[in-house]
Amino acid sequence: MKNEPVLKWIREIDKTSKWTTSVCTGSMLLASAGLLTGLKATSHWKPINLLSDFGAIPVRERIVEQEKYITAAGVSAGIDMALYLSDKLVGEDETKAIQLAIEYDPQPLFEVGNYSNAEEKIKKIAGTKLTKDAKKGMELLGMVKHSKSILKIMK
Repeated sequence: MKNEPVLKWIREIDKTSKWTTSVCTGSMLLASAGLLTGLKATSHWKPINLLSDFGAIPVRERIVEQEKYITAAGVSAGIDMALYLSDKLVGEDETKAIQLAIEYDPQPLFEVGNYSNAEEKIKKIAGTKLTKDAKKGMELLGMVKHSKSILKIMK
């Protein structure tokens, strides 16, 4: 991440927060901003090792809390982290009530939602899909940037 205005904003917001949190690859932004240097952090399983490029210590856990930083693994871990934070803020009973209110009762069809539980064949298939999705995302981002230029010209 080389967008210095965004990184600067993250560092400024961090100065005012009780906790600074991220879900999925958001930890890459925190690490890029220098906030996770020397700290354990998690991320989505595919790019998790990139955290070390920014001085963080990658760990394959669902939720990692280090000092004021709380990072959650892939997207679905966001709900787990929300409940984790809720427990810290309002306690167990309130958090259980929230969990019931949102009917959060995960019952996955297959036990491969965790990188350590997945077969190598499944990791490879998922990795290929994620790479294709990332390429599509970059193409879409390019189209969006281009469309903004076209709209400016049309004004």
